[in-house]
Formats: sequence, C-alpha cells, structure tokens
Amino acid sequence: MTITKEMSIVDVVQQYPQTVEVFRNFGMGCLGCAAARFENIEQGAAAHGIDTPALIAALNEAVSA
Repeated sequence: MTITKEMSIVDVVQQYPQTVEVFRNFGMGCLGCAAARFENIEQGAAAHGIDTPALIAALNEAVSA
C-alpha cells in the first residue's frame, strides 16, 4: 500500500509504526496530540511548514524498506 497525503496521520502511524521516526525527523513530533487524530498528512505538514511531497516520499521509503 502506498501512503498518500490524504491519509490520516494516526492511521498511518498505527499501521506502520516505523513511520514515527520519519514524522519526528520532519518536525512532526506531536503525533499524540488531538489534531493528529483528525488531520491528514497534508494538513499536518502544512501546519508545520513541511514539504508534503518530501514527507510522503520519506514515509513510503520507510514502509518499503
């Protein structure tokens, strides 16, 4: 399965625990915050000023390794 920007942050972390480190490396360390439960990856990245395509690429690399 490919991770997309429309996917829920919480769903991705639950399904792929190895993505936690990727999110943290990109400055999204608040994975347990209330917003993470409702935001998709694109929304979370935008809130933190993160390059969404780069984040998605890194997440997919982590789950394919």
